[in-house]
Amino acid sequence: MSKPKLLIDTDPGVDDALAILMAHAHADVVGLSVAAGNVGLAHTVRNACTLVDLVGAATPVFAGCPSPLVRMPEEDAAFVHGSDGFGDIGFPAPKAAAEDEAAALAILRLTREYPGQFTLVALAPLTNLALALRLDPSLPQRVARLVVMGGAVTGLGNTGKVPAEFNVGFDPEAAHVVFEAFPHFDLVDWEATLRYAFDEDTFDRWLAAGDARAEFFGKVFGTARTFNRSRGRRGVIAADALAMAVAIDPSIVTRSESRHVAVELDGRLTRGATVVDWAGRLQRPANANIVMELDADRFAAMVRRALGAP
Repeated sequence: MSKPKLLIDTDPGVDDALAILMAHAHADVVGLSVAAGNVGLAHTVRNACTLVDLVGAATPVFAGCPSPLVRMPEEDAAFVHGSDGFGDIGFPAPKAAAEDEAAALAILRLTREYPGQFTLVALAPLTNLALALRLDPSLPQRVARLVVMGGAVTGLGNTGKVPAEFNVGFDPEAAHVVFEAFPHFDLVDWEATLRYAFDEDTFDRWLAAGDARAEFFGKVFGTARTFNRSRGRRGVIAADALAMAVAIDPSIVTRSESRHVAVELDGRLTRGATVVDWAGRLQRPANANIVMELDADRFAAMVRRALGAP
């Protein structure tokens, strides 16, 4: 079976790092378009280049917009990922460098060069995708699939806004643009990632048995792991890796729900919330295929391979 082609929009970030390692282990990565999100754009671009060096790939990196479309965010996620996004380890400057082309323009160009041939994987706030859509509303017609890691479909968020998930909450206007423009996309939400967290002892065995990729991830993961424990979150939460598994192999999904999903923009307490029309009251067509259950063993095998563990 031929490898799937992926274009990944990302804001590395610890969990993005694992997802990008997975992508290079299982797929053909045509590019990394980089957004601000977990930390500022200078850090996320550098981190993307560091990952390209680590896997020894020639994957092009495209820097995107350094801020949300409309409002500046109330917070980033440096307190989870470290101020540099990679656990403040102090890695040397990467040899790889970002291309001169802006991320939104690269997304449009690549979809024209490979129309209908690849999956667009959105692991970051959706700023770059929204900008691309505003420049060319026909973008969805050239994307085989869109997989979004974002949202909290029953309101269990992970930001200061109670129902909001970070990627959507960081740039709600961008998420609104994307959710309205794409007639169909796969949604891997925060709550799904909690259900499929890995046992910590098991994950540590994978790290011990892996190669240089496992050694790298073990280092950058320390800050996020400490934060999750302080919040009482159990297991190794691999949010972007779960979305990447769905992007690489859609047959891994064993149950999903097709519903209309929108983004709240104005609520005083709910700005950035993903609103799911579970009962069809709005009488609008379903745009999101919400991942509810998947094959956990196959997900684990994909992660092990990405870390070089047997």
